[in-house]
Amino acid sequence: MFPSASDSERDRFVGLSPTEVLARVFGFPAFRGLQEQAVDRVMAGEDTLVLMPTGGGKSVCYQVPALCRTGMGLVVSPLIALMDDQVAALRQLGINAAALHSELDGDEASRIRSDLFAGRIDLLYVSPERLLSPGTLDRLSRQTISVIAIDEAHCISAWGHEFRPEYRALQTLPQHFPSVPRIALTATADPRTRDDILTALAMPEARVLSASFHRPNLMISARPKGGEMKQLVQVLDRHRDDASIVYCGSRARTERIAASLREKGYPACAFHAGLAPMEKRAALHRFRSGEPIVMVATIAFGMGIDRPDVRAVVHLDMPASPEAYYQQIGRAGRDGLPADVLLLYGGEDMSRARYWLDQSNAPESEKRVMRSRLEAMIAFTESTSCRTRALLACFAETMREPCGHCDNCLQPVPTFDGTEAARKVLSAVYRTGQRYGMVHVISVLRAKLSDNISRAGHDRLSVWGIGKDHSENFWRSVMRQLIARGALMPGNEHGGLRLNGDVARPILRDEEKVELREDALIAEKGARSGGQGDSIVDQLTDEARERFLALKKWRLTEAREQEIPPYVIFHDATLRDIALECPDTLDQLGDVRGVGGSKLTRYGDAVLEVLADIGAAR
Repeated sequence: MFPSASDSERDRFVGLSPTEVLARVFGFPAFRGLQEQAVDRVMAGEDTLVLMPTGGGKSVCYQVPALCRTGMGLVVSPLIALMDDQVAALRQLGINAAALHSELDGDEASRIRSDLFAGRIDLLYVSPERLLSPGTLDRLSRQTISVIAIDEAHCISAWGHEFRPEYRALQTLPQHFPSVPRIALTATADPRTRDDILTALAMPEARVLSASFHRPNLMISARPKGGEMKQLVQVLDRHRDDASIVYCGSRARTERIAASLREKGYPACAFHAGLAPMEKRAALHRFRSGEPIVMVATIAFGMGIDRPDVRAVVHLDMPASPEAYYQQIGRAGRDGLPADVLLLYGGEDMSRARYWLDQSNAPESEKRVMRSRLEAMIAFTESTSCRTRALLACFAETMREPCGHCDNCLQPVPTFDGTEAARKVLSAVYRTGQRYGMVHVISVLRAKLSDNISRAGHDRLSVWGIGKDHSENFWRSVMRQLIARGALMPGNEHGGLRLNGDVARPILRDEEKVELREDALIAEKGARSGGQGDSIVDQLTDEARERFLALKKWRLTEAREQEIPPYVIFHDATLRDIALECPDTLDQLGDVRGVGGSKLTRYGDAVLEVLADIGAAR
């Protein structure tokens, strides 16, 4: 499955400082952010919980001390794809890494066991189910373990958005591995989830290191639905040569959207839990191949996929919580380069989500938490201020200044006094019996006759035609914002709407002013495109662009020969820096961030040859 690693004994890095290992093995001159603090805690034998955004370098926090300390590093991960990618990346660095999971063939599993007994493995990745099996625990308890890392730690929390019950049993690890430091890591955890992680893992003395969840390379946009395929294509067109992910709320919808995109010439592929195992593997292989692709998926896709060059993530349906949303957009721009993030939302999404939450069989205490998270997500979509600040607030992080790179910061949203419009909508919903959806109510407001309206006699109501002076888009926007405010609520599973008296009554009595976004007017003017603009390639000079594309072509060929994802060899960010620096010697190439000693030895001459060929051709 992977290129073979050397058979040298582990502990060969013991005696080197973490900074030396970081430079020699990983090719980075210095730690970033909280990495050094986390590494120091592990080196001191202390438990730690690390909260760090996707792309922040969480893996370095346990990989470096695992090499510096005596013994083998043990990494618990629920994600087979992520384990395989990380093992492949470590082997490229000359590290003896292996993964134990259910998809290994017999020969590979036997080789790993042999290497394990011989003390040749530096880092072992294992799923929680495999780790906690009696045979595995017995074998590992005979090994010297340098550190235990628990990745995707939010999976242990019942309040986490991706709860995995088997993670709860990890609290017994200290009984099997006493005095071994544990480091739990996650990119998504609100305060309640953080506390639950510490309790569930029995880590009362653990230090919590929390980095900012702000990701300045993500251009976050949210827009009301209005011809979603056109809105989607506007984003995808900017990234035709890259990878994009489109999230949908149902399996059938992923199939429809993927088919529509293929008809338009996009290399689109559907992914959801209903696919046969062979179809899933084929889809994952395409995505990991490094070629341009649009993956249209449910939330079953993405977690654990380590492709760093995803340039766009688009949601065609609203996630259930800010935590789930943040986790999903975390797949964009993991290499630190600019990426577009777009959420398309509608009042129907909000009504449907609220209805099914009310109808669920979950305990009332759990429903209250879920409801508050849903309301936070809805408030995020309708925010007129900095979206990044609104999102970070969900993680108890205060951002003093606007981010400057979301849609609301780049093109501030105008508001207007929408009190009269709100009263008209609420009156129309009330007069029509509080059982019809948006389309029907808007038709009554705009005096658009239909068979349903005639049968119901709604063309004879006092509210008939009182909204003729505005477009359908305008009224959709008003109704959507009233849903977000809680003035309108779902009345049935078919999308019918009813008034929430406590919120609607002061508006109808003209006791409360309503400020609304001018979304409909903005959409008509086409002012808010919601994107970063130029792709990475377009941001380079002509000479650097030619070098960058040539390096990507070489990388793809090399990756196919080794049967590994291209980004395991070099990330796009590293290739971009090489293209910009255009080194002439191995020493100069070795100074580029992300080119460690092993990769310099393995690929250095080939990279310099690619650059030389470009220079000669010019």
